[in-house]
Amino acid sequence: MQAGRPTGPLVQGYEVIIGFETHTQLTTLSKIFSRASTAFGAEPNTQASAVDFALPGALPVMNKGAVQRAIEFGLAVNAHIAEASVFARKNYFYPDLPKGYQISQFEIPVVQGGMVEFFLGDEKKTVRLVRAHLEEDAGKSLHEDFIGMSGIDLNRAGTPLLEIVTEPDMRSSAEAVAYAKELHKIVTWIGICDGNMQEGSFRCDANVSVRKPGAELGTRREIKNLNSFKFMQQAIDYEIRWQIEQIEDGHAIQQATVLFDPDTGETRAMRTKEDAADYRYFPDPDLPPLVIGRDWVEKTRAEMSELPRVMAARFVADYGLPEYDAGQVTQSKAVAAYFEAVAAASKQPKLASNWVMGELSRRLNNEEKPIEASAVGAAQLAVLITRIADGTVSNNAARQVFDALWTAEGADVDAIIEAKGLKQMSDTGELEKIIDDVLAANVKNVEEVKAGNAKAMNALVGQAMKATKGKANPAQVNELLKKKLG
Repeated sequence: MQAGRPTGPLVQGYEVIIGFETHTQLTTLSKIFSRASTAFGAEPNTQASAVDFALPGALPVMNKGAVQRAIEFGLAVNAHIAEASVFARKNYFYPDLPKGYQISQFEIPVVQGGMVEFFLGDEKKTVRLVRAHLEEDAGKSLHEDFIGMSGIDLNRAGTPLLEIVTEPDMRSSAEAVAYAKELHKIVTWIGICDGNMQEGSFRCDANVSVRKPGAELGTRREIKNLNSFKFMQQAIDYEIRWQIEQIEDGHAIQQATVLFDPDTGETRAMRTKEDAADYRYFPDPDLPPLVIGRDWVEKTRAEMSELPRVMAARFVADYGLPEYDAGQVTQSKAVAAYFEAVAAASKQPKLASNWVMGELSRRLNNEEKPIEASAVGAAQLAVLITRIADGTVSNNAARQVFDALWTAEGADVDAIIEAKGLKQMSDTGELEKIIDDVLAANVKNVEEVKAGNAKAMNALVGQAMKATKGKANPAQVNELLKKKLG
């Protein structure tokens, strides 16, 4: 950990240190060094070219689209785009790596530095990036369909990846997952990755270590290929507990690569971890340096759509949203567009963000639907919010209207309010009479309010709301009660 980085909550007296390496599969139609397709789900070895099979004499040729996407990511995280970067051979043996080495970047990556900002609860966090480099994916070993043997599928070999590496800035599994979700949002927002974790398009490796506060960094263990946010948190939490138990029992932590087993909830060592020297990196003689002109970078910057962090800042400035709300309603372009349509039509941005983050999100999550499939359109929600703001309906009544809208596609907000008799009382004279009756029937509570008992006041409000069958405006009831009670 670099000096000056904040500490997090201690676990059994230990500080947790977490860094991430994330492999994002780029959305090119062809592979990084060949013209073979990157489409998912094809029959084994039907999408591998001579380059992917590493046949003698086959030479790699750089995919310009992969470079374009690396530039877009660098701009999205305020990183430096290297004018010249170098591809290297990362040497290791694995059955599904036909060349015996992986083409990657080592000393000079294409994207250098940058940061990812996000909220953990209502606390703003920043994770610094070390680099993001281009590389090719390996193939896949298949074990399930063979007895005593493994099959090799090279359809993934050569698939373009952008590996994004952080500083060890995270201090809890919750913070690590929040970072991963924010990174996932960025790469899908700008369209460089489809974000499909089940298909392996977004895979995270977590480097985890523990130490006593103020001590030197502990030995890290790398949890490989975490492809679900739920498993990510479980794996990191288990690894933290395991490392602390080992240290407390007097054992030294050995640097290793580990896998998480969702069935047991445990991590297990796969191999002792290699360092850079073990890979014998050297510049790939088949590929010249990757040179990126400033005009290409600036053209890309000009053509990129509004980034989530920029849009969130605009929502804070233009709509007066709290930073937390602005971050939540910019989780995706679709959510942001929905919110902005509701806020603009209703002229109630805070209420709009509350409903989008609250009732609408709850419904969509329960039904596992994207916001594009919402049964309540932005225009309908805008009308409903307007009716809350002008006092036509209470918040409670508005939820009943929302229920009806959700089950009756295209329904009219005002027609539902009329049909269900949900209008708040607007006749002040009638409400005053009801409150007079409530005060007369609750003499003890009245005396307690005058003696300074706040709970007694709440009881009177409750009685008045009950008497009006929930149709009174609670704020108006409170105001009238205070006026009558002096």
